[in-house]
Amino acid sequence: MTRADRIKALHAAAKERILVLDGAWGVMIQRCDLSEEDFRGERFREHSHPQKGNNDLLILTRPDIIADLHDQYYGAGADISETNTFSSTTIGQADYGLEDAVWDLNFEGAKIAREVADRWTEREPHKPRFVAGSMGPTNRTLSISPDVNDPGFRAVSFDEVYEAYKQQARALHEGGVDLFLVETIFDTLNAKAAIKAILDLQDEGYEALPLWISGTITDRSGRTLSGQTAEAFWNSVRHAKPFAIGLNCALGADLMRPHIADIARVADTLVAAFPNAGLPNAMGQYDEEPHQTACHLHEWAESGLVNILGGCCGTTPDHIKHVAEAVAGVKPRAIPERPTAMRLSGLEPFEIAS
Repeated sequence: MTRADRIKALHAAAKERILVLDGAWGVMIQRCDLSEEDFRGERFREHSHPQKGNNDLLILTRPDIIADLHDQYYGAGADISETNTFSSTTIGQADYGLEDAVWDLNFEGAKIAREVADRWTEREPHKPRFVAGSMGPTNRTLSISPDVNDPGFRAVSFDEVYEAYKQQARALHEGGVDLFLVETIFDTLNAKAAIKAILDLQDEGYEALPLWISGTITDRSGRTLSGQTAEAFWNSVRHAKPFAIGLNCALGADLMRPHIADIARVADTLVAAFPNAGLPNAMGQYDEEPHQTACHLHEWAESGLVNILGGCCGTTPDHIKHVAEAVAGVKPRAIPERPTAMRLSGLEPFEIAS
C-alpha cells in the first residue's frame, strides 16, 4: 500500500469501527530491566551524559526491543501504534546531550514502526495497521514561568519550540508515518507550535498527513496545566481541522470520562482517548487490571463517546487486547453537525451563535 492508500484506508476504517491505539511504552521498557550499556549501545558508548532512562534512544541502540513492542501491540489488536519518539526533540534530548541524534531518532523510529505495521497488514489485509508519529509536549512550557519570582520569564521561546517540532515532524514524515499524534498536551501554546510546524511542512512540498491532537487534564480540576477546560482546549485547536481530538494520560478512565464527554459533545471530528490504567499507587505503579480498563472503555463506546481508544501509563498489550475485544462490533461515535457560530476560548469556552 502507498501512504495515500493507507490514509484512505484509515479514514474508511474509522467510519466502520472504533479504532484501537497501542498502550504504554515506558512500563514495557521497564520490564526489560535494561542497563546503562543497553541504552548507550556501541554508538554512544563514550557519550558524556548518562543515558539510562532515555527510552527513545533504544530506537538506535536496541531496535529489536522497539520492533518487538510494536509487534506485541499489533498482535494484541491495535490498529495504530505510536513511534517511540515521545521525547525526540532537541528540547527533550538536551537533558541527555543528544540534540544531534534527533533526526535519526525520529527517522529510524518511524522506519521500525512502518516495517512492523506493513508485516501485519500483509498478514491480515482485512485489518491494515497504521503508524502514528508521536510528538510529546517537551519538558518546557510556553504559557507558564518556571520561576515563581518572575511570572514573565520563559525558559524557551515559541520559535524554539516550533523549530524543534518542525525538525521532528520532517523526520517522522520521511520515515513513513501515516499520521501525526501531538500528545499529552498540558500547554496549548506548545501544541500550537507543533500544529504550525506540521501544517507548514506542506509549504515545503510534504504530503499532508492526518493530525491527531491529544490534551491532558492534569488533575480533578478538569483543566490542562495552562488552565483550559476540555471544551476551551478544543476551541483553541479546532482551526487545524484535526483528524481526531481527545485526551490522554494523567487520569484513569473513571476520572477522564466527563471530560471526554465534554469533547464528544462539541467536536465535529473523531474523538480519541487513551487513559492511564487508573491512578498510580504509593509506589508509582498502576494497579488497574486489563479487564477493568476494558470495562470502563466498553461503556464509553456503548455510550457513543469515542472513535479511537487505547491506553497510556500503566497499560500493556494485555490491556489493549481486552480493550480491542470489548469494543469489537460497537459502532463508533457519530460525528455531530454543529451550527455555525463564533467559538472562542480563554480558560473557558465562549460562543456567539449566529
